[in-house]
Amino acid sequence: METLRKALIVGALLGAGAGVGSALFVLVAPGEQRKQAMLKEMPEQDPRRREEAVRTKELVLATLQEAAATQENVAWRKNWMGGGGGKSA
Repeated sequence: METLRKALIVGALLGAGAGVGSALFVLVAPGEQRKQAMLKEMPEQDPRRREEAVRTKELVLATLQEAAATQENVAWRKNWMGGGGGKSA
């Protein structure tokens, strides 16, 4: 009987904790309008930022393709963007 009582108490405490956690989540979570406003404020939504990210990815891809096509260690280049050789001192 004592074991059943303890199990019921533990179950009630876990249920109460889950209820409090759910209530706090509902209170803290932003509404749909706030979510939309947050999405509009994200840097990825700015067209200039997206173009810059695309250009950066293109440069990284070009560097990786060049590195794959040559035996030169491209990590030692002084000017990564220029594509010229040369080791730093």
